Amino acid sequence: FERSIEFYMTKKDVLELKRRLKKDECTFTKLCGCYVNGEKNRILNLEETFLNLKEEEFYKYLEIAKRTLSGAVGNNILQLEFPLEEEKPGGKQQFLMGLKESRLKNEGLLESFYQLIIDNYDYAGNYLILVFHDAYDVMTKTSDNNKLDESEEVYEYLLCAICPVTLTKAGLGYLEIENRIGPRNRDWVVNAPDTGFVFPAFSDRSTDIHSVMYYTKDAKEPHKEFMEFVLGCPPKETATEQKHAFQSIINNAVRDEEKSNRVFMEIQESLNQLLDEQEHYKDTKTDPVILTSDSIEEVIESCDLPEEISKTIKNSYVEKFGDTPPIVDHLLDSKVLAASAQIRKEKALVEKVQQLQEKLEEVTSLKSDSLLDTSSNDQQPGTDFDTDLSTQATESLDSEDGNFDVILRVKPQKVQEITYEIINGKKCIIIPMSENEHADLNGVTTF
Repeated sequence: FERSIEFYMTKKDVLELKRRLKKDECTFTKLCGCYVNGEKNRILNLEETFLNLKEEEFYKYLEIAKRTLSGAVGNNILQLEFPLEEEKPGGKQQFLMGLKESRLKNEGLLESFYQLIIDNYDYAGNYLILVFHDAYDVMTKTSDNNKLDESEEVYEYLLCAICPVTLTKAGLGYLEIENRIGPRNRDWVVNAPDTGFVFPAFSDRSTDIHSVMYYTKDAKEPHKEFMEFVLGCPPKETATEQKHAFQSIINNAVRDEEKSNRVFMEIQESLNQLLDEQEHYKDTKTDPVILTSDSIEEVIESCDLPEEISKTIKNSYVEKFGDTPPIVDHLLDSKVLAASAQIRKEKALVEKVQQLQEKLEEVTSLKSDSLLDTSSNDQQPGTDFDTDLSTQATESLDSEDGNFDVILRVKPQKVQEITYEIINGKKCIIIPMSENEHADLNGVTTF
């Protein structure tokens, strides 16, 4: 299994930025933005010194910034790389570098940036564009993650969030001035960000000017037009998109739905086993495992599929992912793996029950044989009793109690002393008792 040669931004990197977004640790210097209506017209511009905001506004904007750093890396958060031409003068990366270095003080660059988003962001409705500027003094960390009071570098970056603005739902409310219940006023409300990015990316606790951290709320529709035309980066699929595409490849190859689900589950188990074997994958400093075209062939072979189906899956996989093979972890479906684990658990339980049933039948058969032998040896001629005389004093016969009117459990040495007689026309069992012996009848000591 090959390894990617590029360094991946990790969850640790994202969390390090996100943890700083608190009242006492936040160092945002400036906040700018503009409000755009459904006709793609700018309604207003805003420009604020962030630390001078009123407390309620401060926390609301801070929450928006946090949301742009939320979700799973590889699914909601993608690391996009700039092509070389975008790093040349006139390229998107160079434009963003200029915007960052201006610290949002260049109105001309801001106007161009807003217009770039308005012209290319595919969204039907009102939205708010927000841009934060920050400079983070990255402290040195020791091998045990303890911070030292010295700086490695200053990570200066922009955080952009695009938030849909929607009307509140219609409804009734209390109209205080008129003192009555009536239709309440509908307000335009700024929602959590739908799309956003951080530039430059923060990789391995350092500035990475060659890539950008892209955020999407909806991993199924991640606004690829924004990646390509606003940021100038080749669009990248989310883990959700890759997983769905991978399952479609298997469904199209197998066709039968029930069999397809079974094959997909087997392949999921093989992929999961692969990650379990590669324990060092869990180390955030190690590049993740990539499922290359050669790797998928090995996975398919482990599932023992028909040659025709295996070949179809392999060819379709190469056609879809040949140039950009996905990370194995992105192809795993937690629900399918959970269902597979449950099936294995139920199967093991059924096998266990079958083993216990076989053992029970064997024990019951031995008991029956033992009872027949005891009855044959001890019964007096001319008598006929439906009585169970157990020679196993410590063995329970509760499961057979319903078959007899009288159940006797005596010590083995007493069995030979028991006799059967007819007294006054009744069948009787005679058990001699010595002075030092005691009897228990249904839990009551009788002698």
